[in-house]
Amino acid sequence: MSRNARINTLLLLAVAALAVLPLVLGLGDHKEEPFTGSDGEAEAAITELEPDYEPWFSPLYEPPSGEIESALFSLQAALGAGVLAYYFGLRRGRRQGEERAAAAEPAGDGTPDDPAPGPSVPGSRSEGPDTATTVP
Repeated sequence: MSRNARINTLLLLAVAALAVLPLVLGLGDHKEEPFTGSDGEAEAAITELEPDYEPWFSPLYEPPSGEIESALFSLQAALGAGVLAYYFGLRRGRRQGEERAAAAEPAGDGTPDDPAPGPSVPGSRSEGPDTATTVP
């Protein structure tokens, strides 16, 4: 197994452990809603510390239910993942194209006998020093 494959396997196991361990160990059992988002946790902490707190502003759009809010959040995450995947795929494709172009170029040693790069046109001097022909 290559070094990259081992690293990828270890990272995958770490991500799986981060997802499963809180559920297995029961880390949220003492709460009414064990795994709420950070917004809910922050709101609970603020009202506990400062019961008279008034928010500075209200949201521009309040979804009618939690399910719609979750769906919008999932859509946002999917769009973000799509944009990132497109960007990294584009970068990789460009890099591979550059590598292919570099591999396809003839390796000249820089001597004057090498023909000039570019298309060969009959009658031009790029065909070689002794093969000058004229086009009728």
